[in-house]
Amino acid sequence: MKLSFASAVAVTALALGVVGARADNLETLEGMHMTAPIEWPTVPQDGPKADAVRQILKDKVKLPPGFHIELYALVPDARHMAVGPQGVVTFVGTRKSKVWAVTDRSRAGAEGGIEVKEFAPTLPKKLPNGPCFSKDGFLYVVEQNRVLQYPAAEFFYESPDVAVGEVVPEGQLIPKSEESFNHTARECRIGPDNKLYIQLGQPYNVPPKDKVELYRKVGMGGIIRMDQDGKNREVYATGLRNPVGFDFNPKDKSLWSNDNQVDGMGDDIPPGEMNRIDKMGEEFGFPWYGGGHVRTNEYKNDTPPADVIFPEVEQIAHAADLGLSFYTGDMFPAKYRGAIFSTQHGSWNRTVPVGARVMVTFLKDDGHVAGPSIPFAEGWNDNGHYLGRPVDVQQYWDGSLLVSDDLVGAVYRIWYDGK
Repeated sequence: MKLSFASAVAVTALALGVVGARADNLETLEGMHMTAPIEWPTVPQDGPKADAVRQILKDKVKLPPGFHIELYALVPDARHMAVGPQGVVTFVGTRKSKVWAVTDRSRAGAEGGIEVKEFAPTLPKKLPNGPCFSKDGFLYVVEQNRVLQYPAAEFFYESPDVAVGEVVPEGQLIPKSEESFNHTARECRIGPDNKLYIQLGQPYNVPPKDKVELYRKVGMGGIIRMDQDGKNREVYATGLRNPVGFDFNPKDKSLWSNDNQVDGMGDDIPPGEMNRIDKMGEEFGFPWYGGGHVRTNEYKNDTPPADVIFPEVEQIAHAADLGLSFYTGDMFPAKYRGAIFSTQHGSWNRTVPVGARVMVTFLKDDGHVAGPSIPFAEGWNDNGHYLGRPVDVQQYWDGSLLVSDDLVGAVYRIWYDGK
């Protein structure tokens, strides 16, 4: 039901510490709605499953010396994550119908006890894969075909009056005619310009030629951006087949995005991509190129755009590169500061499975890569049998890393103590 938000706005502003907060965000609250009061169960965090996951981490997963990994929380179908600005609650999306709130009340990690329960359970959701936070505490969740905004989510997520507003109404993120089960896992980030950036896959392995103009116009197979209230939408980058996972380099404000390559061309081609995007309007080559410099069969006789930008890093083919995050913490050794951590979900149709690991990519002082991505945490691919499939990697409040896994239904924590 609709809220009268005069007092709620004041409480939200106080909780956020934003006496001078942007008026547009506070005005947005007046159009919010709330869920009905409800009690809902938590996800058990102990028992045989938790023990089995811990054993896999102990026996199989390898990291550089001085690093350690632990089970942080059991989170069903865990996909992309947004760590709350206060470091108390991490919101975890899924490719199903739930968003999970993972609460660390003592800020002590798994040792202090983690609580996992559904976020806003009375609000129906459809593929709520991609959560992200604004600096002033607004949580955005990108679903298959809409975008929702939750004000002060880290403070009020347990309240019966969870406020929510539509940034992009249902059916208006992409044309309804282009909805598909394929490539619908959206991700979002708030950029240095305070705009909302969203990755949009397109539903084909390689799209038919009569779809290309439409997709480029609406930003499918690319990245779009808009104001945080949904206004002033524009296409930021084109030529990406199925981009999933991106982040801004805090040093030079460049945007880095993974992209998943064309299937069915062979085990070893085309390569996966990690792209650097420097400004609006750049073109990255799909569907003329299926990954790297490899031309697609469907468009091999067509002239590609003249200004195609090729990837900064070519990844092993079909590893399914997903999450991507710049490391800005101070827990890890100095060489990791400013590096990119990313995940490889693992191949689904390669003859010899590859991936299922966390990678690290180091940059030079000029902001470009110093070399190929290298394994950082691996062992979930046990001779072609997946013991886990990492999806996302995000920095935790203390400088450790959280890694989600949708096969196991878990979030892991990686930390460093030099021992």
